[in-house]
Amino acid sequence: MAGQGGPGSPGRAAGGRKMSLQRCETCSEEEAKYRCPRCMKYSCSLLCVKKHKLALSCNGIRDKTAFISVNEFTDLNLLSDYRFLEDVGRTADAAARDLSVHRPTTNKFINYLRNRARRHNINLKTLPIGFTKRRENSTIFNKKEQKFYWHLKLVFPHCHAEYTLKRVPEDKTLTDILKPYIDPVESDPVVCQRLKIYTMSPQSDVQILMKIENRKQNSIRYNELDASRSLLENLKNKVIIEYPTLFVVLKKLKNDMVVLGQDASESAEDSDSESSSLSSEEEGEIRESS
Repeated sequence: MAGQGGPGSPGRAAGGRKMSLQRCETCSEEEAKYRCPRCMKYSCSLLCVKKHKLALSCNGIRDKTAFISVNEFTDLNLLSDYRFLEDVGRTADAAARDLSVHRPTTNKFINYLRNRARRHNINLKTLPIGFTKRRENSTIFNKKEQKFYWHLKLVFPHCHAEYTLKRVPEDKTLTDILKPYIDPVESDPVVCQRLKIYTMSPQSDVQILMKIENRKQNSIRYNELDASRSLLENLKNKVIIEYPTLFVVLKKLKNDMVVLGQDASESAEDSDSESSSLSSEEEGEIRESS
């Protein structure tokens, strides 16, 4: 009957669900306007959406592989599964066409990367084929844009967390690189919850370190990087084995990571020895390539 409320009646969402009768499950004050595709929770505003993601560690992305019983399986679920398989096929096809996956691993390509890095005063070293870091490394140099896109690893030792980034442009600042992880506003809710000790700390307490290569095991030191500068500026005059690994630490908590220059007596000695070794290595590589 028309008076009973048909499919097009006001206040009724798709599937015959009345959103106007649902209250926000976060604040329980306003009428719901949104429903999370993953956990099916009702929310009234963007603020409540963010709060529910943080409280439930929900990423807001519908779980396309969630189990659905035969009794509840509908044509919409069938269409969803079909589209999911199409997405998988497109992703596999794109991976097969990606030049970075099938790029040559010849000495010519490796030497090209080294020479380009040397022009930026970066001593890039590569490992033999078969090493894990050699297989992981997705660093490329874009000839058209004339800049590096680095493979980058971020380590958060206080939370025992590691994240791998691919195709990070060399002109991106370290602050912008870390925003999706430790920025209280712009970070992903799930990542923010895992790295809570970092997001709750003031930015002035966050320190970015990079291990100095070619040092004895009992004399490990780290370079402190400038978060306001670009990745390229921070990598200049440093030795990189395959790709940069950045350690994000808190000054009040770090204990076993010694920053180069903390001891004035060893600073001058280490810097002299490092610069001399770098210059000799660079000369050797230039002579080999010539």
